[in-house]
Amino acid sequence: MAFATLLTLLDDVASMLDDVALMTKMAAKKTAGVVGDDLALNANQVTGAAAERELPIVVAVAKGSLVNKLILIPLALLLAVFAPQLITPLLMVGGAYLCFEGVEKLLHKWLHRHEGHAADEVVADSLTDESAKIKGAIRTDFILSAEIIIIALGVVEQASLPVKIAALTGVGIGITFAVYGLVAVIVKADDLGFYLMRRASAVQRFIGRVIIAIVPWFMRGLAVVGTLAMFMVGGGIFTHKVEMLHKIEWGNALYALGFDVLVGLAVGAACCAVVLPLGKWWAKKSA
Repeated sequence: MAFATLLTLLDDVASMLDDVALMTKMAAKKTAGVVGDDLALNANQVTGAAAERELPIVVAVAKGSLVNKLILIPLALLLAVFAPQLITPLLMVGGAYLCFEGVEKLLHKWLHRHEGHAADEVVADSLTDESAKIKGAIRTDFILSAEIIIIALGVVEQASLPVKIAALTGVGIGITFAVYGLVAVIVKADDLGFYLMRRASAVQRFIGRVIIAIVPWFMRGLAVVGTLAMFMVGGGIFTHKVEMLHKIEWGNALYALGFDVLVGLAVGAACCAVVLPLGKWWAKKSA
């Protein structure tokens, strides 16, 4: 009798593990697009740091990302049970923040385009700038993580509570290690190139030179993609959640992404028009 009960229990556990694996796989597929944006954004955040500080920054942001998941997963489960109507407004606030950051970055680059780079390099090497870079990356990660967790929650909506908890935890932790592991590889690619250039093999030296030549262009490309990702993710939240925007039909996915970017730019510009003057007013008042 006890043996039969044990077998039943093991069968139930195996069944639940199968459900968790299936739900985790489905949720990971659904969130793949946001994960790609997350990768581009976080690699972009590390751009400009001193070479010896790149990995410490990545590790610090990864730790912050795990803390974000520890906050967001229980919060998402509580919202799903007690206040599901708040999920969409919170996502839209996060989307507006991403759009605001994207437009603010463009404005900063445009307004300071004629300034020299010497002062920027000094600032980039300072601990103050590094701390700001880490905090900014963790804030951005919080919004993208929230969208990932909410999308994953939608996939496992009909599952039992233990399966939901296990699947969301698996997706959250798995994505964090995958994203920041890839970010670490990307930002240290130049070190690999220099290492290969010192090898005896002509083939390895050639590969090293190719890597060194490509990395700067790749990082510049990531900076552009990272900014576009802010508008695509932020604008995409509005185009999917605002019925008037969602009803607009587009011929293919490329047009839809372009529309997301345009909406993101418009939302970010509107936020900047309100927030930046308020920020200047508050700074003057505080002074």
